[in-house]
Amino acid sequence: MSGPQRNDKSIRTPLARVRYLGSARSGTHHFWQQRLTSVALIPLTIAFVLVIISLLGRNHAAQVQILGSPLVAIMMLLFIGFATHHMWQGMQVIIEDYVPEELPRMLLLMINTLFCLGIAVAAAFAVLKLSFGV
Repeated sequence: MSGPQRNDKSIRTPLARVRYLGSARSGTHHFWQQRLTSVALIPLTIAFVLVIISLLGRNHAAQVQILGSPLVAIMMLLFIGFATHHMWQGMQVIIEDYVPEELPRMLLLMINTLFCLGIAVAAAFAVLKLSFGV
């Protein structure tokens, strides 16, 4: 056998061992999702900052009117969705890379998911409440 000696008795070919996306089969998908959310967040963050600046110095009724408009509400919901998804993915990568033990890693991944979901639901609820005036 040429090359390094292999101790495993696998009948899989070298191509079969590296096919798909690695052992978890999700690496490339995760990578592209992070890039997509990053690119989407550029215009959404600019729009978010512009909306916040437009709210400065206005009374409560004017702020509610601006935030309740359909275009602003849709933009805010998109910003919330992309930002929390991007935050969730980023923290997931950090946890997976830097927490070596299985149990703490699983607990932190669950906490990360629940935290990001809670942020997204609370923020979306606030925008919808303003938008529908309920």
